Amino acid sequence: MASFVPTSPDTTEDQRLYTEARLVEVACLDCLAKVRVKKNSEHQTSVQWSSDAQGDCQEFQRRGQQPGRRDVHKPCPRMMASIDDAVRAGEVPIGAFDGY
Repeated sequence: MASFVPTSPDTTEDQRLYTEARLVEVACLDCLAKVRVKKNSEHQTSVQWSSDAQGDCQEFQRRGQQPGRRDVHKPCPRMMASIDDAVRAGEVPIGAFDGY
């Protein structure tokens, strides 16, 4: 259950911008799963996984087959390498210049 549900149109728009602004689609160079990525700094990366991307990720599928299932806080190293490549190529900008 949400602890805060905005009712003001301005607050709703701020929430949308905070969660969706500047997200860039990045495809894994290995399994082609597609995630949405935002980097607010050199050391911070936000990654949004859709249900389809989770299903397409071979690493997550492999971990899901093991006893204890996969650790949801452990990223896929192949996707992280793909994101790093996209950052180096200039496809994912770094910095929240617009406040988001």
